[in-house]
Amino acid sequence: MMISASPYVRYGLALVGALFFLHLVGQLISDRYAHHTSLDSAKVRLGLKERPAEMWAAGHKLYPWEAPQPEMFEDEEGFNATRAQEDKVRATFVMLARNSDVWGAVESIRGLEDRFNRRYHYDWTFLNEEPFSDEFKRHTSGVASGKTRYGLIPKDDWLEGFPSWVNETRARAAISEMGKQPIPYGGSIPYRHMCRYQSGKFFRHELLKGYEYYWRVEPDVKFYCDIVEDPFVTMKRLDKSYGFVVSLYEYQATIPTLWQTTKAFIDANPEYVAKPNLMEWISNDGGKTYNGCHFWSNFEIARLDFWQGPAYSKYFEHLDKAGGFFYERWGDAPVHSLAAALFLHPNQTHFFSNIGYFHNPFAHCPLPGNGVKCACSTSTQDPPTGPAFETHGYSCTPKWKKLTGYKGGTPFAAHG
Repeated sequence: MMISASPYVRYGLALVGALFFLHLVGQLISDRYAHHTSLDSAKVRLGLKERPAEMWAAGHKLYPWEAPQPEMFEDEEGFNATRAQEDKVRATFVMLARNSDVWGAVESIRGLEDRFNRRYHYDWTFLNEEPFSDEFKRHTSGVASGKTRYGLIPKDDWLEGFPSWVNETRARAAISEMGKQPIPYGGSIPYRHMCRYQSGKFFRHELLKGYEYYWRVEPDVKFYCDIVEDPFVTMKRLDKSYGFVVSLYEYQATIPTLWQTTKAFIDANPEYVAKPNLMEWISNDGGKTYNGCHFWSNFEIARLDFWQGPAYSKYFEHLDKAGGFFYERWGDAPVHSLAAALFLHPNQTHFFSNIGYFHNPFAHCPLPGNGVKCACSTSTQDPPTGPAFETHGYSCTPKWKKLTGYKGGTPFAAHG
């Protein structure tokens, strides 16, 4: 004998069924509803999962179900915006900044947007060891034409103290002593954390997943010339892995054991050394010593998979365990440059001769015939810190040109 359910039970079941049906319909027709009712959103609300990085556009927070619509236009120079979007590669600008850097960041973004990205709308990725403020997000997204994403650096990648294998007493003593010398950031612990992060951590941040190339940009930099061709496309088309505009000599007092530590690595791992390579660019005596030549990494355009690959990953781990980022003041510029010189074929490095650029205290102004609508001087009468730095004796670029067979005069030509 079956006992029929009471009307209240039947009504309740019918109501639950109707609500479930409406829930399914809502998930199908509304991206916003689907996001708010997803399992991932529930985990975030319960504290079981970290809140994902925010994306902003035009000064406003962009929700996961929204997408910015970049302005498409044909400008007076016959620029084909549709073709530019079709040719785009998976790339992003990367800026490491603090909330206090907001106006310097805005200046850099505005300059690069005016000179280049207003036509191409590449994404911007911002990283910080502390959460970005809404003010920073509002102002930076307000001047960027592409998507903007804001990421928090994992605590394991930006330590409050020192790595467990570093002797803190020794490190603090070395930092204090270097701080007494006329060496930029010689006494700074935060600067050392930044160099370590830029050397071996940033390219593994979750926000960079899915990108093939990045262009590093810092606050308070200037771009002197129009960039009429897409450097990312140039890198991909010419099979380049590392691009630069300025190269110079490093302060030897900051890297006394960097070369011997590097030599120990390549001696133990000769299979990672490219043949040919740029050993002659970084050493004047066949590899016995390091001459300090390095690419100025505050501007670099590179393939992410070069840093993520086994050669560089093992190289950075070797350097990190040696402790030189803290016992000395190893910078990401010489570390990146030694790796590029040793692990890449010379043809895989590229000099962007037509990109005018300034980062205090040095600048690169394209030589006549290379730049487009440049607002800088190439006069040899400029001081050593002026726009004619490429021809100054402290520049390593002439040596790089000689070794790679570079011939100037044609923007984005395949040299070397």
